[in-house]
Amino acid sequence: MLDETLIAIADPTRRAILARLAEGEARVTDVARPFAISLNSVSKHIRMLERAQLVRRRVEGREHILTLTPAPLDEAADWIAKQKTLWAWRLGELEKALTDE
Repeated sequence: MLDETLIAIADPTRRAILARLAEGEARVTDVARPFAISLNSVSKHIRMLERAQLVRRRVEGREHILTLTPAPLDEAADWIAKQKTLWAWRLGELEKALTDE
């Protein structure tokens, strides 16, 4: 799931969609409105976010309502934090080795 999350957030349009949904759920047409691309293109971005489980869609009549599901972002943040800790330690060890010489 981490791979899908990182791929999904790599695109600025998808990040903008997530930022909009962080404000609250919204209809697909409302999410698409600010973008200078077709509704079909925005829908493709939304489908990628759905595959990464970052967005959930529900249908109410003819309306498709999107909701942010942040759990995959939390997983990615945890992984990044662990990598940061590991690399800080490794670089600290390298610095010690270089100053000991």
